[in-house]
Amino acid sequence: MPVTVPLSTSRSRRFRVATRAAAVTAIVSAAFGVLAATDHQQADATAAGQLIAGKSPAVLTDAEAHNATQFIAFTPPEAQSAPEAVSWEEHQMAAQAAQAAEPAQAAEPARPHTVRPIMGMLTSNFGSRWGTLHAGLDFADPLGTPIAAVTDGTVIEAGPASGFGLWVRVQQDDGSVGVYGHVNDILASVGQEVRAGDIIATVGNRGFSTGPHLHYEVHQPGIGPVDPQPWLAARGIEVGHAADD
Repeated sequence: MPVTVPLSTSRSRRFRVATRAAAVTAIVSAAFGVLAATDHQQADATAAGQLIAGKSPAVLTDAEAHNATQFIAFTPPEAQSAPEAVSWEEHQMAAQAAQAAEPAQAAEPARPHTVRPIMGMLTSNFGSRWGTLHAGLDFADPLGTPIAAVTDGTVIEAGPASGFGLWVRVQQDDGSVGVYGHVNDILASVGQEVRAGDIIATVGNRGFSTGPHLHYEVHQPGIGPVDPQPWLAARGIEVGHAADD
């Protein structure tokens, strides 16, 4: 006679079997998950070790590059400092500034370092005149004509002077002192740095003068006044020679 198992008992047994199978499956899945996580952590540590050891990112495999990225992503912010991004506008402004500076830089070597103070005619040479030393050159030009600094230098005096009325004295680039006498207007101040060609005064008729002109002298340290004509010629400036005084 067949054995009859109550329906409720059969269902209960099947439920317990299914429950055990699910539990085993969960345990196995968890075990594989732990193993996978362990492998992943080991791979991350390997990639990190390679970065620390100095392995170039260029030779990392795809997996290593991924792991290295994961490692870097968890690096403290202070260790991830990167150069600030430069906007397109900032880049353009920097490029324009560089282009604007190029002409000035190119022109600098070409600018003259010695110039004629005024273009007027030389009317009196350096030398003895009326029993005294005429210690400079006289250039005639209309009253108010701009007078240029002959060389680069620094203004060391500007104001009244005996015999000249007003003068400007410039410490020139070779250590000599240039004297600009009989000026009408002083357009430079003491301590001002000037470059050859900068306007420092205007032609005047002050002091002991018989007409508008510039009196220019060159004083060498330890020597005193020297003839400006050969001094200028040695620097490429020919002023000619005045007729006998």
